Amino acid sequence: MIRLFKHYVPNAVLLLGLLDLVVLFTAAEAGWVVRAGQIGDAVPAIVTRLPQLVTFALTLWVAMVALGAYGIDALQSLRVATARLLVAVSLGVIAQAAIFFLVPELEIWRSKLIYAMGFAILGLIGLRVLLGKTLGSQAFKRRIVVLGAGARAQRLKQLAQRPGAGFVVVGYVAMSEANRVIPEAIARDAIYNLADHVVLLNASEVVLALEERRNSLPLKDLLRIKTTGVHVNEISTFLERETGRVDLDSVNPSWLIFSDGFSSGRMLSGVFKRLFDVIASILLLVLTLPLILVTAIAIKLESKGPVFYRQRRVGLFGQGFDIVKLRSMRQDAEVAGKAVWAEKDDPRITRVGRIIRKLRIDELPQAWSVLKGEMSFVGPRPERPQFVEDLEQQLPYYAERHMVKPGITGWAQINYPYGASIEDARQKLEYDLYYAKNYSPFLDLLILLQTIRVVIFPEGAR
Repeated sequence: MIRLFKHYVPNAVLLLGLLDLVVLFTAAEAGWVVRAGQIGDAVPAIVTRLPQLVTFALTLWVAMVALGAYGIDALQSLRVATARLLVAVSLGVIAQAAIFFLVPELEIWRSKLIYAMGFAILGLIGLRVLLGKTLGSQAFKRRIVVLGAGARAQRLKQLAQRPGAGFVVVGYVAMSEANRVIPEAIARDAIYNLADHVVLLNASEVVLALEERRNSLPLKDLLRIKTTGVHVNEISTFLERETGRVDLDSVNPSWLIFSDGFSSGRMLSGVFKRLFDVIASILLLVLTLPLILVTAIAIKLESKGPVFYRQRRVGLFGQGFDIVKLRSMRQDAEVAGKAVWAEKDDPRITRVGRIIRKLRIDELPQAWSVLKGEMSFVGPRPERPQFVEDLEQQLPYYAERHMVKPGITGWAQINYPYGASIEDARQKLEYDLYYAKNYSPFLDLLILLQTIRVVIFPEGAR
């Protein structure tokens, strides 16, 4: 994997993204040349239209990122990839129209744009057909050796068997575990030189998955392995990289303290984030005001009660604040103010409410909380005080998610469907801790783009 701005990108995805950029640039040039030939136009040197070609390629590529064209499901299924690509190219061309309006110098004639769009779709799908399963083959997977044969090693074994896994386990070494669950593991005593063993297996990484580390770290072995050029990782760091989450089953306080990250409070990144929040919230409120008004009328016509409702949530450093949302449930959804988890096909949701929840329209007024500084566009979902009290008692490190501002969208929201249980809250907490630990403007931008995918393909929206 390549680490870009503290976020891990699989090698296969990076390669495919670069190839896609080449395809898109070529499609734009082909569309230009073909159409010019049809109408008898002279074709000048390519350098004269580089800004237009680059704009076309980048706009469509960003749309592909936003629509999940590089997600595991799209990489594993040509059908899913085709659907995502068709929608992404269409949205990209619409975005091109907005760019042409703002910067006329970058305009591409509509006829040339249509040809470029067609060539782009054919080229992108053709590239995926040509590569087939190559992107998921062993050539792009890291070969790892696991030191350990207990429950933690079993966790890695299961992760390696999932579709889209970026690594393959080439060997397990039992390190005197009391509860050994990996039968194929070789006992450490049976290996004369562990560093040679790792090199012979052509491993690129060793993962330490010991059940008990106290007085059991094989320091000499790890030092020799490290000096051979093989990476050595602790299981918590490895799982963070592979899953995009902070694994609560393996993490400990010392790892959180000494590992890299948790820089969201730094002055420069904080100023950048706040500046973006202010500008974006003003623009969003202005642009969506007509939509909010139409929705408000629809809510009022369908059911009695206020159009907006205020609800207490827990924000930065555990401080409470009130969010404003468009009402999507009946007025009597909660008796005596008692907080209740939302359920799938919740009967309390109105017909209008079901639509605006799927399209996330009900959350638009939260931009006011962003403008006031109580929320950010990107961050952990703000929870009810009653839920927070319970979850802090049941889940370790739950309070740490409040070290960053809550957000309208976030890493957990785009990676995990809406949850209504303690286990769901645990899964989302792992994503929230990853975001708090690895925050960067790049990750915020990625989350904002991926939110478009969640809105258009509303998996888990409730």
